[in-house]
Amino acid sequence: MKHLLSNTLLLCFVFTSGIFFAQKTEVSGIVLDADNGDTLPFVNIYFVGTKIGTTTDFDGNYSIKTYYASDSLAASFVGYKTQKIKIKKDESQVINFMMKSSMETLPEVVIKPTGNPAHPILKNVIRYKDANNREKLDAYQYEVYNKLEFDINNLTEDFKNRKVFKKFDFIFDNIDTTLAKDYLPVFISESVSDLYYRRKPKGEKEYIKASKVSGVNNKSVAQFTGDMYQQVNLYENFVSIFGKNFVSPIANTGLMSYRYYLEDSMYIDNNYCYQIRFLPRRKNEMTLDGTMWINDTTYAIKKIEGHISEGANINFVKELKFKQTYTQVNKEAWMLEDDDLFIDFELTNKAMGFYGQKHASYKNIIVNKVKEDSFYEGLERISVLDSATERSVDYWKEARHDSLTENQEGIYKMIDTLSNLPIITSYIDIIQTLVSGYKVVGKFEIGPYSSMYSKNAVEGSRFRMGLRTSNDFSKKIEFSAFAAYGLLDKRWKYGAGTRFFITKKPRQMVTLVYKHDVEQIGLSTNAFNNSNAISSIGTRNPINRMVFNTDYRIGYEREWLKGLTTTFLLRNTTIESLGIIHFERKSPLTGNKIFIPNITTSEVTMFTRFARNEEFLEGAFNRVSLGTKHPTFTFNYTYGMKGVLNSEFEYHKLILGYKHKLKLGYFGVTHYGGQIGKIIGVAPYPLLEVHRGNESVISNTTAYSMMNILEFVSDEYVSGDIEHHLNGLFLNKVPLLKRLKWREVVGFRGIWGRISDKNLAQMQLPSYTSDLRAKPYLESSVGIENIFKFLRIDLLWRLNYLDHQFNGLKVNRLGIRGKFQFHF
Repeated sequence: MKHLLSNTLLLCFVFTSGIFFAQKTEVSGIVLDADNGDTLPFVNIYFVGTKIGTTTDFDGNYSIKTYYASDSLAASFVGYKTQKIKIKKDESQVINFMMKSSMETLPEVVIKPTGNPAHPILKNVIRYKDANNREKLDAYQYEVYNKLEFDINNLTEDFKNRKVFKKFDFIFDNIDTTLAKDYLPVFISESVSDLYYRRKPKGEKEYIKASKVSGVNNKSVAQFTGDMYQQVNLYENFVSIFGKNFVSPIANTGLMSYRYYLEDSMYIDNNYCYQIRFLPRRKNEMTLDGTMWINDTTYAIKKIEGHISEGANINFVKELKFKQTYTQVNKEAWMLEDDDLFIDFELTNKAMGFYGQKHASYKNIIVNKVKEDSFYEGLERISVLDSATERSVDYWKEARHDSLTENQEGIYKMIDTLSNLPIITSYIDIIQTLVSGYKVVGKFEIGPYSSMYSKNAVEGSRFRMGLRTSNDFSKKIEFSAFAAYGLLDKRWKYGAGTRFFITKKPRQMVTLVYKHDVEQIGLSTNAFNNSNAISSIGTRNPINRMVFNTDYRIGYEREWLKGLTTTFLLRNTTIESLGIIHFERKSPLTGNKIFIPNITTSEVTMFTRFARNEEFLEGAFNRVSLGTKHPTFTFNYTYGMKGVLNSEFEYHKLILGYKHKLKLGYFGVTHYGGQIGKIIGVAPYPLLEVHRGNESVISNTTAYSMMNILEFVSDEYVSGDIEHHLNGLFLNKVPLLKRLKWREVVGFRGIWGRISDKNLAQMQLPSYTSDLRAKPYLESSVGIENIFKFLRIDLLWRLNYLDHQFNGLKVNRLGIRGKFQFHF
């Protein structure tokens, strides 16, 4: 966990790029005199409306190739009428010209300015966006040097004069005063890698040859210092910055968001360019402000620099500046040459914050040289060489595309000193405890702190102590145990487990768990369970639908490829009813109720999850998903094995799941998903699908917030949910509210299912439980997020089943839920 936490800042520079395609137009032919059939040399051949052209040779032949073709080709020559012929773009073709002589006198030409001169240039930039995007090439490759740096800024004299720094005051010798606020460099990472791209069939490989991260020697971190995770593609209509969609200045709809001004024209690296200023039309929108230089022939970006616009709805970023420079590798391929990004992060005004700086430079660029198919094969897109983190000082001096400053050279040495300072280690320990819930004490971790006390109707006040080994004990095997005691039921609960790696690459982990504990039935696996202190606060009903589980588990997790993981689980569970739950069934002979003290099941489960190209930030045991732009699919199959270890039931459970995130540019982001499930065989309701309710005031995104615990059960069902984040689309335009940077969110979810009669016969449903065969359960919500930058509050409507008032359990039409969250 410690490594996972210390590496998280690197993710602030994780960006993605888009892909477009354009084909080359090739035209050849001959130019003849229409009267006598003579060939005409030195005739001008050009695409109408562009500056792309050529001339015929001595024999009147010509050939022209370009990605920037218009729909017509023209031939012009002194003494002849200009001739234009329609062509087929993106194809190879032969066009012959028969030119007629002309003795007409050239008319006087009067040029009058009409409209904004920047607009025709912008229209051509948009017209040739696909052609100028590097992904249109058959292949490309390059070497890239990436450098990331973080600096503490706005240092106060009180901070620098603290006692703990007296013996280490040399670290403040590295303070830099060249920016608006004094800053102290505290983190730096460098990498050198080779990237290879092929368009058809698509293949992309990056080999990180060298990686150096101050204070970190972790290949999992090294992969995020390469080029694939740090690309900003301005040829997309929207540029993703910290998960927010900013309108690109060359977006197809750019005129709706920007004003453009032609300021100058000049040569840059022997390329004649138009200098165009772009300014946001309105404040408080997700736009940029800056200047771009456009090549006059290809209408490609030669250089662009700017910053996010004033009032943009993004948290903790006071300032963000960017600069990109492109180079023309051959006559038509424009490739990124230098890429710079500067960010001023600020939690609160006048408090200490930090700068983030990124620099990337590219060289040895080769285009349209496709390697053999075997080179692009394999499932790993990014490979970190074994020697990448062990490069010598001399290697780095040669490999860097530019040298480090004097302050940057001292960061690597300074980090070792800072990491041993008591004040720094104390801050790290506090943050780690807040994030992980565990306090590290040498080779052990105590926690989670949020579960040390809770309260429910069955146990009364519950006290719990958990212990697990830390990374200092081992990074390959972990042991854990807990004990709990309730003052009302006066019963001990306990458990123990271990998990260990067979291999870390590919990820293969074995888990062994024994647990003898009280749980709340039907509670979402990622919600606050009954042993969490928060779950004891603000519930609309008593926490009294409980079961006592005695659980044995053996699990095996295997990652087959990036984004594809399967977990196999062998489980034996004995479930005893508690609280107001009573396991009963009706006698088929007498009709009397028969009490069932407990039920036992043995199951084997295979759970597979696939999210294409999903990447993770790896810790010692846990890992954090960085997400994927592709949908996530899940498949869960469970077989109940009757007769195995006293198991009483045989059944097959199949669940298919789907979820995806859809970015909609101006209109925000939509998260949507669904499930379909079916249980074949015979089983009582605790082993069926107990739909996840949430009776707490704390939001839970995977549960139905207005549904009660154990209110609905199914053995076949279909569910769906959708949530749309508008990111301030409307509130940003309300004068009194736009300064608050609140963001709108709306949602809707529902589920429809039923229970078969044969499963109903196995165990009677409680009076407060039913199936969903009559109609689907539905609820909707509207909310505001980004309140004080951390808080989200939702107002929810339960749309049906309002008459489910049983045994004193409340059902509300309206409800309010809230949660803390961190978003830029």
